[in-house]
Amino acid sequence: MTPADADTPLIDIGINLTHDSYDRDREAVIARARAAGVVQMVVTGATLAGSARALALAREHPGRLFATAGVHPHHATELGSASLDELAALAGHPEVVAVGECGLDYFRNYSPHAAQQQAFHRQLELARRLNKPVFLHQRDAHEDFLAILREHAGAWRGVAHCFTGSAEQLHSYLQLGLAIGITGWICDERRGAHLAGLMPQLPAEQLLLETDGPYLLPRDLTPKPASRRNEPAYLPHIAAAVAQARGETLESLARSSTTAARALFALPTP
Repeated sequence: MTPADADTPLIDIGINLTHDSYDRDREAVIARARAAGVVQMVVTGATLAGSARALALAREHPGRLFATAGVHPHHATELGSASLDELAALAGHPEVVAVGECGLDYFRNYSPHAAQQQAFHRQLELARRLNKPVFLHQRDAHEDFLAILREHAGAWRGVAHCFTGSAEQLHSYLQLGLAIGITGWICDERRGAHLAGLMPQLPAEQLLLETDGPYLLPRDLTPKPASRRNEPAYLPHIAAAVAQARGETLESLARSSTTAARALFALPTP
């Protein structure tokens, strides 16, 4: 896939491009993504400092890179009143297209459940005030996650980032109107094989694609990069796996997922 393929541009809606593994070659990573047909990317912010760096990157690449601004549940205890004001200022910039990464993570429990829930409520309220979507994280906290989203029903729109869950979880998210972010997890025959069977159940307008790089390198990628680092240039590989699971062409999936990403995040056409 190349930029000349007008029918198959892709958008990586979740890339941790501020991660230090990209420090030595970040511009080359961006160039490789473009050469692979990834025409736009949303850089994830998971802390105040990381959100500020994501915003700075987006400003260096106007129209191509965009940012989220948020506090991941791992860092929920850092979101006090003063830091919430700082987050609101960051999230208000036009280059910031979503609030988050926010949500709940009861697997690691780096922050107490109560602190995670409070930070989640605060960021959903911030998204409502700014009229921006939310970029959502959930791990081992499905019921509480759903309950909080339902409490704020009608006040938000967003994406369940890096979905790896069950059919029941998928349907509950779709009923809430969430978009679903699919990563290279679908390429892992050990842990992600069940996702292939769920792909036909996803409405095209709710299906988004992401690498979540540098994490989740597609397991079936050949040759595997020596660094084991994932990057946006591998998004076409993920897209091909999703298209195959859905029984549609890569071109069709690229068009629908790109249209859906631009609609959710209000991205311009480059």
